[in-house]
Amino acid sequence: MYSFKNDYSEGAHPNIIEALVKSNLEQTSGYGQDAYTEEAVHSIKEIVKDENVDVHLLVGGTQTNLTAISAFLRPHEAVISVETGHVCVHETGAIEATGHKVIAVPSENGKIRAGQILKVLATHTDEHMVKPKLVYISDSTEIGTIYTKAELEAISSVCKANGLYLFLDGARIGSALMCKENDLKMEDFPSLTDAFYIGGTKNGALMGEALVICNPTLKADFRYHIKQKGGLLAKGRLLGIQFAQLFKEDLFFSLATYANEMADLLRAAIKETGYEFFSESPTNQIFVIFPNEILEKLEKDFDFTIWEKIDEKRTAVRLVTSWATTRKGVESFIKALKDA
Repeated sequence: MYSFKNDYSEGAHPNIIEALVKSNLEQTSGYGQDAYTEEAVHSIKEIVKDENVDVHLLVGGTQTNLTAISAFLRPHEAVISVETGHVCVHETGAIEATGHKVIAVPSENGKIRAGQILKVLATHTDEHMVKPKLVYISDSTEIGTIYTKAELEAISSVCKANGLYLFLDGARIGSALMCKENDLKMEDFPSLTDAFYIGGTKNGALMGEALVICNPTLKADFRYHIKQKGGLLAKGRLLGIQFAQLFKEDLFFSLATYANEMADLLRAAIKETGYEFFSESPTNQIFVIFPNEILEKLEKDFDFTIWEKIDEKRTAVRLVTSWATTRKGVESFIKALKDA
């Protein structure tokens, strides 16, 4: 059974494991105040080309989202997200549990549009309803699509004009940035967002997300918020070591490029067989619609996510590749698909 279920099935890239083992008996300061974390923060500031951002390392995406969003908002303020957004669907109501409503809007291929933000503002007009204050987006999105620079600029412009924060979930930002269709760079995010994060969990790390806070008004006391939400690791160096390794010799970007290349092989074979795609994804997540009888044959040897029932005869599934996906695994799936 070969898995295309997610991009965190395996452990971590060998460089990270080696660095963790090598540093295992070193005595360092705790809570992310060690030399490894300092190195990682410095590397990230260099990559985003902004020395004025604050960088905080947290364990996972849901923890990062709820810690950041709850810190940025006052009690009566709310989040705007597409209905497919991670904070809206796959976080067990974590944002709502901190007291902030998530206002869901219809998605257009997984993305939100500037006009939709204005429409929400027009219908939330006074103190008898929550006040929209933060727009949540992800790149890549939950269905593998990406934002163009023009789309992100339009959203950013609307947010700035209306006093909204723009927060970008970058759990799969590596795959988004390294796909052929992308025209954004890491250095674009500090000027276009108020905060974003760089996902390590899904791109070669054991665990870890690097939150980058760009808006100066959101920086104060943030370590207090991390501690209160249970995210300030005593052994914070475990995160620092991983991100320090990820940004040595462009490892982070090469791992994302490889994951995309494996997805491209799958995508090309699926197109060749004539099956329909559920979304227009150029990244390492592929959403395809299979007849149920084909699905039953593939499930004998491969693991993947059942995404959505299309009708009585067809089902949409998600295939995900990663830095560790083997070419042999991809070729086996392609052969099985053609045989089926």
